[in-house]
Amino acid sequence: MTNLVILVGRIARDPETRTTTGGTSITSISVVTDRPARKDGKTYKDENGYTAKDSEFHRITCFNGLGQNVAKFCSKGQMVTVEGRIHYTQWEDQTGTKRYGCEIIADKVDFLTKGRSDGNNRSNEEAPDIDED
Repeated sequence: MTNLVILVGRIARDPETRTTTGGTSITSISVVTDRPARKDGKTYKDENGYTAKDSEFHRITCFNGLGQNVAKFCSKGQMVTVEGRIHYTQWEDQTGTKRYGCEIIADKVDFLTKGRSDGNNRSNEEAPDIDED
């Protein structure tokens, strides 16, 4: 049996990091992927003549060292590849209603483009080199 996810997309918002009471560092990002939109089973063009797209947003969770690198070197708009596994959660909210969630637990995040340099410790001068062949 296998639970493997590979996503290639853009980071939709800057990473958010928190630390658990046990000292585990957790960084969350949202990665957006696009696919051709369909009407009546066929792709179609938008008002500008381009193939219309449907976007999906994926919640990605990175732990410890991986999460620290993602927080340090990634930013909104950056293209990444994420490899990991699907994780489903279930909980009850404050009203007692059962809620369900889905996230990708990342094992690996590859930076396909460099993030922006905005003075918020995301200069990327120390980031790993990117093959631009």
